[in-house]
Amino acid sequence: MSEISKLTELRKLLLDMERSMGLQDLSTVERDIYYAASDHTTSAGAVKTTLLQEHALLENVSRPTFFRALKSLQGKGYLEQCKNSVRGYYIVKVPAR
Repeated sequence: MSEISKLTELRKLLLDMERSMGLQDLSTVERDIYYAASDHTTSAGAVKTTLLQEHALLENVSRPTFFRALKSLQGKGYLEQCKNSVRGYYIVKVPAR
């Protein structure tokens, strides 16, 4: 099996998993923020905005695009701003499908 065939199979598997989790309607940037937030969530269940912006998945995303997508994820129920802390902390949610 060639390298590109392996990548193709991985990509198809990822798409299937995203569909099963209800992530298929998110933009690429929204998905990457959601993945980064899940990757950096602390034991308290929160993630800091600055950590998200520094994540490898988001290194080429402009600041305005990042914050638009972050706001959109909040509106869609994927992230929620922490009520018990200062600004800039979010809780990763699993929205109802």
